[in-house]
Amino acid sequence: MIKMWMAGIFYPSRCPFCQKVMVGGKLEICDSCRKKIKKISEPQCKRCGRPIRSKEQEFCPDCQRKRHLYREGMAIYLYKEEVRKAVHRMKFQNQRAYAQIFGRLMAKEAEEKTKRWKVEAVVPVPMYRKKQRLRGYNQAELLAREIADELNLPLICDLVARVRNTKPQKELEGKDRENNLKKAFIITKNDVKLRKILIVDDIYTTGSTVDAIAEVLKKSGVEEIYFLSLCIGGSEEGEST
Repeated sequence: MIKMWMAGIFYPSRCPFCQKVMVGGKLEICDSCRKKIKKISEPQCKRCGRPIRSKEQEFCPDCQRKRHLYREGMAIYLYKEEVRKAVHRMKFQNQRAYAQIFGRLMAKEAEEKTKRWKVEAVVPVPMYRKKQRLRGYNQAELLAREIADELNLPLICDLVARVRNTKPQKELEGKDRENNLKKAFIITKNDVKLRKILIVDDIYTTGSTVDAIAEVLKKSGVEEIYFLSLCIGGSEEGEST
């Protein structure tokens, strides 16, 4: 109890967006940021969930050009401004508590869709082992853990492994993004008896990462792959881990 009290003094809980210290050590977004930072709403792309201009438009330009291997997905925020900064702190400044806040939010926002999708398990986008050792954690796994717990779904962290230390997707364009991820992932279990899987990541851009994982999952017998990400950006933004 004393250790927790001391930790609250030296490492107080803060709003992930504005860094305001939260009264009572609550792990949540402050009221001001909750009102200011808008979640994605309709109209949305029926494939990736990215905001689109009108309800008459079915898919975003990216999903019109590209045939994805996943079935459907969604994100909570656009990857810009305060959201971008919060994600950076979560990934690179050891702000792991943010994953608890965001994971719970993601679960709440996706609950209806995951029931409709009939998801059977949650799988985080894996990091290259050496890279994860250096960082100390995989932010996608932390988010997925909260989501699985909130939605009462199995969490499987060792189903897919990243076996190539690929270049950051943000440094690449077009086909180079897809080629960068070829043979980057493998299935680690011989007998996969799941039909519908939810892939979880922090950032979605063009879907190359989700597609690469979906490809190996489908080869192992999984029928439908869905994704849930904290935020989504345009093709110029950096994607994933």
